[in-house]
Amino acid sequence: MNNLPHLRIAGITIRDMTMDDVPAVGALEHKLFPIDAWPVQMFLDELSQPETRRYLVAETDEGIVGYAGLMCIEPIADVQTIAVVPEHEGRGIGSILLTQLIDEARRRGAADVLLEVRADNPRAQQLYVRFGFEQIHVRPRYYRDGVDALIMRLRLGEPHPEGHEATEAGQA
Repeated sequence: MNNLPHLRIAGITIRDMTMDDVPAVGALEHKLFPIDAWPVQMFLDELSQPETRRYLVAETDEGIVGYAGLMCIEPIADVQTIAVVPEHEGRGIGSILLTQLIDEARRRGAADVLLEVRADNPRAQQLYVRFGFEQIHVRPRYYRDGVDALIMRLRLGEPHPEGHEATEAGQA
């Protein structure tokens, strides 16, 4: 696993998620996504697969305020989850987390990054569009409450074996 040095920006630390973070992340997951929350065991399972997964947390002095995860099986990377608590939205945390996931996808040689986003979440959709994602498909009634999922893709280009490219989207 590529250990992220603690990245600290404006009082927010971005670091790799650990097993010790899972209870707090699980509680946030249920608060933020009450209908579609992942069970805590799913986070534990994801963290146990570092060869294809990378999970991060955003932390302040108050605790964990955001988290994100990526699965990468060449040539495709998939943003599994990304969330920021409402009280901390608009501070760039989602952008930082997404930048880190895109950088990780590049390091792992992905050609494309995919994600699903709720059709009724324009704020998240706008974030992804700013990063260069485009909608490529709709999954009707994907979420448990019947809301469609928009499938979005970011083309990274041909996989690069060295994976040291800068993320252009991170400068958006």
